[in-house]
Amino acid sequence: MTKTIKYGVVGGGMMGQEHIKNIALLEDTQVIGIFEPDKDMAKIVSKLAPEARLCESLEDLLSIEELDCLVIVSPNYVHLEQLEVIAATRPLPLLVEKPLFTDPSAFDRVMEFQKNYPAPVWVAMEYRYMPPIAAMCEQVVEAVGEVKMLSIKEHRFPFLAKVNDWNRFNATSGGTFVEKCCHFFDLMRFITKSEPTRVMASGGQDVNHLNENYSNGTPDILDNGFVIVEFENGIRAMLELCMFAEGSRFQEEISVIGPIGKIEAHVPGPSRFWPEHLGEPPVPEVVVSKRDPKGPETQLIPVDPTLLDAGDHNGSTFYQHVGFLELVRGEREQAEVTLEDGWKAVALGMAAQSSVASGQSIEWKSFLHELNAA
Repeated sequence: MTKTIKYGVVGGGMMGQEHIKNIALLEDTQVIGIFEPDKDMAKIVSKLAPEARLCESLEDLLSIEELDCLVIVSPNYVHLEQLEVIAATRPLPLLVEKPLFTDPSAFDRVMEFQKNYPAPVWVAMEYRYMPPIAAMCEQVVEAVGEVKMLSIKEHRFPFLAKVNDWNRFNATSGGTFVEKCCHFFDLMRFITKSEPTRVMASGGQDVNHLNENYSNGTPDILDNGFVIVEFENGIRAMLELCMFAEGSRFQEEISVIGPIGKIEAHVPGPSRFWPEHLGEPPVPEVVVSKRDPKGPETQLIPVDPTLLDAGDHNGSTFYQHVGFLELVRGEREQAEVTLEDGWKAVALGMAAQSSVASGQSIEWKSFLHELNAA
């Protein structure tokens, strides 16, 4: 008989709820403990996982003997601190949401954690697992030949409300290019199969949150920008972000171009935001446009409605959990998205933030050296 894998969840906000819903879709799994200090969020997750114990602290959660693994879905700025508590108290296999850390001065602590943590860690980079993006990645070489250019466009809605509004500020979110876009920098490294050499960015806060005021001031996060990343193998990648463009048919449009053609993934936003008067939400698609013979070929990539109902990420959270469960069960040797993948995606976001602030291009190796020395 297959052993039931028992999960502890740290954080019960929007993403915590999405993870709990997707764990429930896996066979032989159970969430048995949740730490969520906000009372309103705790009430919601207690209904999603009624058999789980609501814990008063992270230490209380870690005291549950039956735990097999943990999922960290707390606000960005506490991820690293919680990782360190877990490392010192009870190292278990971890699935930790992005970003791994938000403060550049904490880079040495991330390196220390990576060096010494004895259990497997999988960093949550959902975009790798979105069915249209995964389908695109599988076909890249056949469609384009040797990759030369990569473009990622995200035109979406503004940041949603979070507990204590932590995502409105650079200090607690890490900044928009860290909080929102580390997913895309991870995709850049994943698709190019190379390391960055230079980062150039321009961005601003031009529309969103300008008239909002909180106890700690007015929001200071970017709501639009461009980032160009050059890679060691000569590939150039670009990110175009706009967070006041939710009227788009597709939220993400990713294109990879090479000497024989182009391949694109078109990804709609969360189906719950699609206006009812427009009918059914768009279906994700992959478009291959060869140079010879010319003409685009469109492949529809429908997503299981059950997975769409379980979250806002086109089923990717479920597929990510399938891999993590295999890791916990010992059916795969290592995480598909490693700690190194996680911190490099954050560091690229930080380099982009630095480029916006300084107006200068950022040399990657020099930037990593500065992080190490901070």
